[in-house]
Amino acid sequence: MIFRAARHTNDLKPLIEFYTNIVGLDVLGSFKDHDNYDGVFLGKHGQNWHLEFTKSLTKANHKFDADDILVFYTEQATEYDKILEKINFYGIEIIMPENPYWRNNGVMIKDPDGYSIVISNQKNQ
Repeated sequence: MIFRAARHTNDLKPLIEFYTNIVGLDVLGSFKDHDNYDGVFLGKHGQNWHLEFTKSLTKANHKFDADDILVFYTEQATEYDKILEKINFYGIEIIMPENPYWRNNGVMIKDPDGYSIVISNQKNQ
């Protein structure tokens, strides 16, 4: 089975920059003007999952709550430390998660759309 998480946005560029520069994902593909949608696929080469972000003339109306989270489990401590360095370098605010588990097992930040992201230091929990 292949997993795709898809989300609509009003601006693809900051999401692409965030997920590639900060989180370390790869651009796996993209499309322009497919039935009036532009989009990008982000993930890791050779994996069976990816994120899809789309943009169209219809404006996104996000309604996230404190427990709507994408969690990225780092494979190694060096990978986690590298992401933390980027978070600090770009001045991204680390926020307090609602769920106490994430307070002890990673850091939470928000992507450019305001969606919560956890970078976990617990390998594949």
